[in-house]
Amino acid sequence: MKKAISLVLAVLLLAGCVFAFASCGGDKADEKIVIAVPNDTTNEARALLLLEANGIIKLKEDAGIAATIMDITENPKNIEFKEVEAAQIPNILQDVDYAVINSNYAISAGLNPTEKSLTMEGSASAYSNILAVKEGNENTDKIKALVAALESKKVADFITEKYAGAVVSVVENPGNGYNDDVDYEALKGTEITVAASPAPHAEILAVAKDILSEKGVTLKVIEYTDYVQPNNVVDSGDVDANYFQHLPYLEDFNAENGTKVVSVSAVHVEPMGLYGGKQASLDAIK
Repeated sequence: MKKAISLVLAVLLLAGCVFAFASCGGDKADEKIVIAVPNDTTNEARALLLLEANGIIKLKEDAGIAATIMDITENPKNIEFKEVEAAQIPNILQDVDYAVINSNYAISAGLNPTEKSLTMEGSASAYSNILAVKEGNENTDKIKALVAALESKKVADFITEKYAGAVVSVVENPGNGYNDDVDYEALKGTEITVAASPAPHAEILAVAKDILSEKGVTLKVIEYTDYVQPNNVVDSGDVDANYFQHLPYLEDFNAENGTKVVSVSAVHVEPMGLYGGKQASLDAIK
């Protein structure tokens, strides 16, 4: 008799667990979907615009490239946004449901954007990655020689072959790598220093380095993994140029920090992508 009662109680308990899933720790309905986005002004806006383009959220009409999570007007899935330094987002991908990641950091983390992203930006020409220098140095032979090397067909072809759409050259008429107005003989033995992100920037600069070496010019690439120091070292004059950012970010950085760093060339664009962490598809937010 006791065994029968115990069996009935067990059945009732199981039934209670089925109909009151939450009390048994099985209800995930109340758990929020978490999406990590970059915490710097322009890249956060860019990430939110990507989510809006995919119908995941809606932003204020005038938010544009200054949008923040405070500009979200519709969030039907009640998504929680985690604002993280852009370089660190790949490191926390496994801890969130989704993350919007800049392609350079995705590539560095072994995430092939064209294979691993669930969705990517379409046209992102406003976010072309630029070569930037201290204001006043734009027309020096060192910088003109570096620009010519980066705007070469050899570099454009390398970008196409190496990244297969994850990074796209924006140079309209690639040249032979040299500027006819530059006195390369006078530059022979000169060192040009560039602060850059490891990938794809430093990899692209390696091609430019070969081009410059043909003229006896040395290109030294100094790798950084943050978005602050590359502009500071150029503004201070410690480094000749940097190659890691897009123009909206640079303009915002100058305004906030009083630096005077300017763009001298738009080289490539890296479409930003949405990547799955705990989620393997977009089903949870569609």
